[in-house]
Parts: sequence; structure tokens; C-alpha cells
Amino acid sequence: MRNVVITGGATGIGYAIARHFTEAGERVTITGRREHVLKDAAARLGVAYAAFDATDPDAVGEAVKRLPATVHVLVNNAGGNTDRARPTPQGLRAVAQAWRANLDLNLMSAVLVTTALLPRLGEGARVVNIGSIAARGTGSGSYGAAKAALESWTADLAAELGGSGGTANLVAPGLVLDTEFFGDGLDEEGIRRRVASTRNGRPGTPHDVATTVGFLASPDAGHVTGQVIHVNGGAYLGR
Repeated sequence: MRNVVITGGATGIGYAIARHFTEAGERVTITGRREHVLKDAAARLGVAYAAFDATDPDAVGEAVKRLPATVHVLVNNAGGNTDRARPTPQGLRAVAQAWRANLDLNLMSAVLVTTALLPRLGEGARVVNIGSIAARGTGSGSYGAAKAALESWTADLAAELGGSGGTANLVAPGLVLDTEFFGDGLDEEGIRRRVASTRNGRPGTPHDVATTVGFLASPDAGHVTGQVIHVNGGAYLGR
């Protein structure tokens, strides 16, 4: 039985990943900023939880005390497009704040949590980062740029972990429904347009992403590292 830590594990894709590992018999800890949401999700799944802001270095440093002493699998799922919650920035200061918000949430959260847990990653550890199709020039400005930076950092992390048999990979979903990502901002036309770009004619599900993460975290995936695995129905062809 392995210890699995999943950031942003209370809803959507993170919750599906947590359920996948729980059903596989692993010991799971989910994290996130909203303690009441985490507590409810943890109770439903029968897992542990730790509430903290993964973009805050001090909060991450304190939270490490509440995470497993040995971590076999780390899934950096926390993220989202902070631009969806704010108006178009006006002025250089507002632009800087908007870009830093997405970089903090989508890149620095993964960097900080992983760095804090590096001493606890056992031999053959698995780190899986959740990226986005947006990193491949499909839009979303600072959000896409942050996810592109996450891809680059994942390659560096793979080299760092390789000496101990560890791996680091990134899963890049396309449109996934049943998450909080779009809030109320995606209508039926938006869904139809995105589905039309796929090869299989459907949106993704959190389960699609969770099973891919499960494979990358498995002992059978020991020679798969430094990779970006696209889970988007062919909307972007990673070739």
C-alpha cells in the first residue's frame, strides 16, 4: 500500500483521481484551500485531508507536518484559470498581478509542494502534474503560459528524480466537464465548439484523466518519464 498525496483533491478531476487510488487500495491524502469542501470530500472517500494554500510558501512549509512521512505518489492537480474570476486587467500593475496569479496557482503550487516533499519521496516515486491543452497554443493567455511552464519544469523534475528510479510526467486534458473550471462561463455552444475539434466526438470526463494518472503512477510505467500525455480526444495531436 502506497501513500498518495493529491493537491486540489476535493472536486472535479482531483476528486476522481483520489477515488481511483482509494479504490485501488492506496492510502490517500487530499489537499486544498477550502477546508469545509475538503472535509466533506474526505469523508465520502474515506481518506485523510490537509487544508492549506499551495501558493503560499509558509503555508506549504507548515502543512508538510500533516502529510505522510513517506510519499510514494504525488499528484499536483491544484490549478485553474484565475482570469475567469476577474475583469480584463487595465494598466501594467493589474496585468502583472493577473499573470502572477495564474503562475502562482498553476506553476508555483506544484513547485512548492513538490520541493517541500522531495525529502519524503521514496525510491521509485511517481510525480504526476496536471497541465492543459491550453499550453499548446490553444489560448487562455497567462493560464496557457503557466501550464507551458509547468511542462518545462516537469522535464527538469524527471531528471532530478531519475537517479532514484522516480518519474515525473504531465497529463494535459482538453475539455473536461463535471468540474469547477468553467464555473458558469461555458454554454452549450462553447461545449459544442470544443467537442467539434475532437476525433471521438465527446468531451472528456474526470475519470478519463484519473485512469491516465493511475497508469503513470503505477510500477509498470517506470520507463515513462518527462512526458506530456494528452487526454483530449484528439483535439490536440501530441506528435
